Amino acid sequence: MNHVALVGDSIFDNTAYVAGGSAVINQLRMMLPSGWKASLLAVDGSVISDVANQLKRLPPDVTHVVISAGGNDALMQSGILNERTSSVGKGLSRLVSVGQQFEEAYQRMLDAVLGLCENTVLCTIYYPLFPDEAYQQAAVGGLLAFNDCIIRAAIQFGLPLIDLRAICTQPADYANEIEPSSVGGKKIAAAISHAITVHNFSQRQVEIYV
Repeated sequence: MNHVALVGDSIFDNTAYVAGGSAVINQLRMMLPSGWKASLLAVDGSVISDVANQLKRLPPDVTHVVISAGGNDALMQSGILNERTSSVGKGLSRLVSVGQQFEEAYQRMLDAVLGLCENTVLCTIYYPLFPDEAYQQAAVGGLLAFNDCIIRAAIQFGLPLIDLRAICTQPADYANEIEPSSVGGKKIAAAISHAITVHNFSQRQVEIYV
């Protein structure tokens, strides 16, 4: 029997945002083939460093892990979007510095996960849905540094990658500015189900799923 565990943040733990609809974990359980199980370890509001505690609850029979973490870490750094700088170059340098700190934390987290389960899937951080167009564009640009770290981690370890940026693309996919609705959650669950059931983990090759 195969058993997938979802770790990370509210991208998976979105029950509080679906207004009576189905959360990601419930939708995933309905989509998985017969003989599969799914457990939710992700906790709304979690940052990368919180994954360590989630792993303490990892089921002993787990065969696959899917990670969506880092969005709240990026959100905590969103203040840099309003920082004044004397040049574009200095602004980019500041963003790179923040990205390096993020990468170090992400790598430590991923090392811990892979030490427990090699069949691991990563997820990018999807774009928010801020009503102010200028702030939305700045946020999308800022996320490039964080998502680059996640993509390079997938390449380094030969892991499949679910690109949530290409999955949640419509306003209906969002319950608010940053949380997935039941509609968006269904798309996320479908991508997870597809990735873990078709990917050949033994080849250790990166592949992007959308």
